[in-house]
Amino acid sequence: MALLFPLTGWLLWQKLSAGLIIKSMRAAQLNLVGKCLDVQGVWHMNNSQVVDVLVIGLGPAGSCASRKAAEANLSVLAIDRRKRPGEPVQCAEFVPALMGQEIKTSEVVRRQSIREMTTFVENGLPDSRDDFRGQMIDRGEFDRDLIANARHKGADCQFGLVLRSIAPDGTALLSSGKRVYPKVIIGADGPRSAVGYAIGHSNSSLVAARQMTVPLLEPHRGTDIFLSADIVGGYGWMFPKGDRANIGVGVSPAARGHLKPLLETMRKRLLRERRIGNAVLGHTGGEIPVGGMVKACGRLGEVAVFLAGDAAGLANPITGAGIPSAVISGELAGEAAASSVGGDCSAGEDYVDELSDIFDISMNRALRRRQEILGFHSGNRTPIPSELRRTWIAYNEYWAT
Repeated sequence: MALLFPLTGWLLWQKLSAGLIIKSMRAAQLNLVGKCLDVQGVWHMNNSQVVDVLVIGLGPAGSCASRKAAEANLSVLAIDRRKRPGEPVQCAEFVPALMGQEIKTSEVVRRQSIREMTTFVENGLPDSRDDFRGQMIDRGEFDRDLIANARHKGADCQFGLVLRSIAPDGTALLSSGKRVYPKVIIGADGPRSAVGYAIGHSNSSLVAARQMTVPLLEPHRGTDIFLSADIVGGYGWMFPKGDRANIGVGVSPAARGHLKPLLETMRKRLLRERRIGNAVLGHTGGEIPVGGMVKACGRLGEVAVFLAGDAAGLANPITGAGIPSAVISGELAGEAAASSVGGDCSAGEDYVDELSDIFDISMNRALRRRQEILGFHSGNRTPIPSELRRTWIAYNEYWAT
């Protein structure tokens, strides 16, 4: 027993010493900024790099965050695991224009204006609304446009790089072997965010989606939505894009195995109605966060961390729409990063408050409706058409208290 206390003390001393050494090494590396600077004012040495802001993910959220941070004269390194900007596309490519959240797009990005939404509940008559407008975009071109804007402002955007790990002090190890020492990390790395996991703020609920692109035989000016008790925790869609259409289905994880047959059933229906051609021009799929906003800030040692877009759980829990919220949160995250680097200790909480002010009302309503529809299925009861309508945005029942 007498040996236990000296041994414990020795182990504690070893841990404290190691921690002090690591902290001293990081401080020494940060103090070298300005002694080995490149033309962009970023320190490099021995396959290491010190930057103001490290952005993980270059979708809309990451690109907008990178641009805003670079506009504030911060050094920005942004990485993405994809080899090429905007590819592959994992998106239905519809941008709704609800609540004034219109996003600015160039002519090369826009494919078609959307004038109405038509909803099909089971096999009933369609219901059309002309107050659910928006635009169909080319998501690949959209991403490339945003990345070009970020680069123009001075952000270093690199592709084919993966975040291997983040140390407790915020040091990031990339797949190239480079260690990055940032002052701020922005996680814009999607529903299963590695950055969010590192700070303990991960998405709790995801839906699985599958989509195919097909020829559209006649011009169509609206989005079509398909609600059915067979599509558990989600819906089907047909979104027109000129002479093509994206048709897809999203479901709760437990129903993932039904995705392929559900999509094929919808495709056959549209073929019978002679609305689409037989060719399949492309496939895509992915996951969408539907559990609501996670806490979008944290710290790793002295490094401030912000989450944006899907990493922050900002997709709408009912519709899955996430592009407007990605753009908005990305810009706010970039501004928060600038405030943090400038010494504002409340930048993280202020960022979360801004997100809450913008998204809480719509997010909380969508979460309530989502819980309703999932409750029907978990009780081994098939939801009836009136219940399906209550959980979809095109119906007045959805907006009732």
